[in-house]
Amino acid sequence: MRLLLGVLITFPAGALYSINKCLSRSTGDSYSKVMNWMIKNIPIKSFLIVVFIYFGFLFSPCFGKIETHITGRTMGTFYNIKVVTEQEIDSAELKSKIDKRLIEINRSMSTYDKTSEISRFNALDQIDKRFEISNDFSNVMSMAEELHRLTDGAWDGTVFPLIKLWGFGPGKPRNKVPEKNDIERILRKIGFSKIRFLHHRYLVKHDASISLDFASIAKGYGVDQVSILIKSNNIKDFLVEIGGEIYASGFRQDGKPWHVGVNRPLPDAPLDQVYQDKALEISDRGFATSGDYRNFFVVNGKRYSHIIDPKTGYPVTNNVVSASVIADFCTFADGLATALMVMGPEKGLALVNRLDRVECLIIVMNRGGNLVDYYSEGMQIEE
Repeated sequence: MRLLLGVLITFPAGALYSINKCLSRSTGDSYSKVMNWMIKNIPIKSFLIVVFIYFGFLFSPCFGKIETHITGRTMGTFYNIKVVTEQEIDSAELKSKIDKRLIEINRSMSTYDKTSEISRFNALDQIDKRFEISNDFSNVMSMAEELHRLTDGAWDGTVFPLIKLWGFGPGKPRNKVPEKNDIERILRKIGFSKIRFLHHRYLVKHDASISLDFASIAKGYGVDQVSILIKSNNIKDFLVEIGGEIYASGFRQDGKPWHVGVNRPLPDAPLDQVYQDKALEISDRGFATSGDYRNFFVVNGKRYSHIIDPKTGYPVTNNVVSASVIADFCTFADGLATALMVMGPEKGLALVNRLDRVECLIIVMNRGGNLVDYYSEGMQIEE
């Protein structure tokens, strides 16, 4: 460092300004242009020193790296994107492409849009009638089938009528335990196996009242699709976040892997408070967290969360307060995090430890009110 400062001091201020200007312009320029400038403008005795300084900066991880932030709204929440490039990009044009792609996904999978693909399927009151679906819907349906199979039904895309019955759907919360007969009646009308998925192009109902809801994987799918779009624009270093679900590609501006944190799983915790100051280091992976600590009600001292077990029709009682998953695709991580909330730490860890390139952190609140961590075998946490 002293040597570098000594070298810089020997140059006149004007020359330093010109060098700095040249270096700042050199992002994206060919090396030959920079070398030609130095040959013409710098005395030969100092030339080798300047070359050393220039290439020292050039090969440092952060030289010429520009971080651009893009934000917006989608799926009832916000999206936040960071892209790291070697030269400035047209962020307005990229944002326009991202918004267009997210609108397409919403038009396919939003249950709030009565004209969406999923709403039209849910409104279908005929059994054995083929309902043609788009590529987006087919992609998500394929992942949904896989999640349902792997988790032995802990993830079920038909459970929304139960969520609504318990007062966790749209509208005013009920804060009331439903009647047992009502729970049993709706249980008979749900089940992912009551929908056939034909040729990755058609859906067929076995029960006219069955309906789908992809809320637990739609944001993850949006993250994956935006990531694909950004890569198609020749950008390899970026982070995409939609409502807390993440995909990180490449590296940060400083050349290090992206760091993400798990929110402290308590009702009064700020949204930006990291659990025990622990960070996960990820690159070219998806990340998602599911939790029950913000959406629940209490009746007669008993807590009921919005995480419903599709097999019993009741909110889970396994004391899992948070489940975070790292996987190759955010869609899968998103759905699996929800399933782990239902499965609990023992069954959940057993499943994740069998899966390739999938890791998890499950946080349980014990009877004493303390948080206990359960890690999969390959999960690495930075303190």
